[in-house]
Amino acid sequence: MPSVGARAFCLLLRCSKVSRRKGGTHSSHYLINGYVLSQIQHPGRQLGRLREQARSHIDLRCSAHTNAQAILLGSQWDVLAANASTGVLFELLGIPTRATEGLNLLTTLLQPAGLGDHLINAEEIRTLAWQRATRESLGNPGLAALLASLPTPASTELPEQMPPLVLTRIRTPQGELSFLSTLTTFGMPQDITLTSLRIEHLIPADEATWQVMRGAYADYAALVL
Repeated sequence: MPSVGARAFCLLLRCSKVSRRKGGTHSSHYLINGYVLSQIQHPGRQLGRLREQARSHIDLRCSAHTNAQAILLGSQWDVLAANASTGVLFELLGIPTRATEGLNLLTTLLQPAGLGDHLINAEEIRTLAWQRATRESLGNPGLAALLASLPTPASTELPEQMPPLVLTRIRTPQGELSFLSTLTTFGMPQDITLTSLRIEHLIPADEATWQVMRGAYADYAALVL
């Protein structure tokens, strides 16, 4: 049987791999999983197409991996969609699944009484979220306004690069759960930053977390599938 590290690594590759068009990224096109969409003449229409393709990415590539969470985020960190395993994790935390409707991930991480309060390494995750959002807000006035209304972490120095992987430790009634967190980004050329989408992946990082999530998903599946 593959080790936990090997399973997590393979799952990470399957869920977060985004192929690139040869020759680089052209700023007048969206690139999603190797496909180049038509030139952006109708941003609203294109955003709708992006959301549908991103949801398909969740459904086809990540939902089959029932222990991993996949959350589709908009350019201002609004939760646009999530797979079933995300709802299972929320239920473990005592958060109703319907609470994801209209949820803003940045807000629930940084504000008290939100998802951030369930994190064991809350200061680290909140700082990283604030740093990432601050970088993105340079070309996104709406995100800048949201960020200004939220609590600021103790460390506000921006790193040269954001880490590609983050260990997220969550406190639950079943004990500590550990996940590797990473982002899949769907094209971010400078002229379409406001309509960029990405998927936040949470992949179990140890055997205990795999077992808890597998059992919780089995209970969920017995009720609804």
